[in-house]
Amino acid sequence: MAPVELLGYAVPAFALLMLVEWIAYRRDPDRPDNGGAARDTASNVATFFLGRLVKPLMQYILPFSAVVAAAAITPLHLSAKSWWVWVLGLVVTDFCYYWAHRADHRVRLLWTAHSVHHSSEYFNFTTAIRLPWLHPVANLIRGMAWVPAALIGIPPWMIFLLQSIGLLYQFPIHTQKIATLWRPIEFVFNTPAHHRIHHGSNKPYIDKNYGGIFIIWDRIFGSFAAESEPIRYGLTKNIGTDNPLRVNYHELGALLRDVREAKTWRGRFGYVFGPPGWSEQSAETDTAAKVSVPA
Repeated sequence: MAPVELLGYAVPAFALLMLVEWIAYRRDPDRPDNGGAARDTASNVATFFLGRLVKPLMQYILPFSAVVAAAAITPLHLSAKSWWVWVLGLVVTDFCYYWAHRADHRVRLLWTAHSVHHSSEYFNFTTAIRLPWLHPVANLIRGMAWVPAALIGIPPWMIFLLQSIGLLYQFPIHTQKIATLWRPIEFVFNTPAHHRIHHGSNKPYIDKNYGGIFIIWDRIFGSFAAESEPIRYGLTKNIGTDNPLRVNYHELGALLRDVREAKTWRGRFGYVFGPPGWSEQSAETDTAAKVSVPA
């Protein structure tokens, strides 16, 4: 079964879960009494379906895959007939996802796409389908994160399938209705409690809990955080719109404006490949401060 077909079969299940969650929220006496959540949900769903409509264009815009190229040149070729290859593939592809996801938050060019998912000021199942579309350059660069999996011999089709399984796993963890799970599960796996932290825009939670299926990578590489204060969802500077087009391209437009107005090539490079929030002015101030410090 192809990854696209797998995701297609999952859509009805997603829709059912979203309906159940919506009913549960409607019956919650503590829910906010405003239309913001409804507009956000509509924007999430519209963003998802617009992405499905334009997805066929990607086969013409982005025909090259670094994973396929790496698999063609590596001397290593593992057989999908061995069960341990599937286990290894799941762990390795999730490890690659961790670094791709971490780069999403630390490289602004990649953030222009990934910020779409984080721009919702709510956190529910529909947030999981608030995904970017037609960001070919960011997708091409991001895809290189799975090259190591191909180089050790994991078949490309298995890598793509396991990527899809990882995305399916992450759908049900976009909810506030599940508090915490059994402690061993919370220690090893990504859970709603961990992923709520990842979507927080408060300072203790920014750039934390990147894991896809396994949260153990965050514990190993120092990016894990547990809840220490109420979570505020969204971006540090929210975009203030539910328009799917603006949701999808707001950050890319901001990046292009910054590059156009930059005074130096260092500034232009920094706005593209530096972290979100980097500015030419702050970099110049930091450099001047270092120069003025006496030896």
